Amino acid sequence: MSDTSYSKIIYNGLWVNNPAFVQLLGLCPLLAVSNTVINGLGLGLATTLTLVASNVMVSIIRHWVRPEIRIPVFVLIIASTVTIIELSMNAWFHELYNILGIFIPLIVTNCAIIARAEAFASKNTVSSSFLDGLFMGLGFTAVLVLLGAMREAIGFGTLFQQAHLMFGEAARGFTITLFDDYRGYLLAILPPGAFIGLGFLIAGKNIIDKKRLAREKLLSNEQVEVPAPAAS
Repeated sequence: MSDTSYSKIIYNGLWVNNPAFVQLLGLCPLLAVSNTVINGLGLGLATTLTLVASNVMVSIIRHWVRPEIRIPVFVLIIASTVTIIELSMNAWFHELYNILGIFIPLIVTNCAIIARAEAFASKNTVSSSFLDGLFMGLGFTAVLVLLGAMREAIGFGTLFQQAHLMFGEAARGFTITLFDDYRGYLLAILPPGAFIGLGFLIAGKNIIDKKRLAREKLLSNEQVEVPAPAAS
């Protein structure tokens, strides 16, 4: 595959076809656990690992799986991957695992993962499927982290609180206090605040896309040569 095609896969995953911004998939865990940066980052990385591993395995076996049973096979692969990630998090990131709770095993039901397995990995090479899973996952993680940062800043007046849950005891000093003696804003850390925050993020993306399209249209019009009028 050409570098241009790889670039397109990356751009689609991060922006054009972002699972959270554009496809609006996986919203249940996204809205439920994105009340801090660390929670969002933890779930995002777990989802990214699942996307990468499942995409690669589906791509490897794509020529041997009969069409009639492909969906159950894909679900089995995803469930096995999530089980490994869940057990690993329980062993090495136990406190974070307890906070994320049921949303780790529920990665199995994330529509974005089965959609990429069916729509992309089952039809493309291993390298392309790896890249697609990686950047679809990173695009989803970016939304989780952005939304988590917004909600944490407004709800708690901090950033990176409880960073030690992911990065160890040395990260206890990573917390950034934005407002001293801040009492917090409850709406931001409740589910309605998540909906409102995601709405603002999607609106921001749409504004950027609209301005980019207008700029491209203006440039294309400037490049068009106006034909000279015919002599009478």
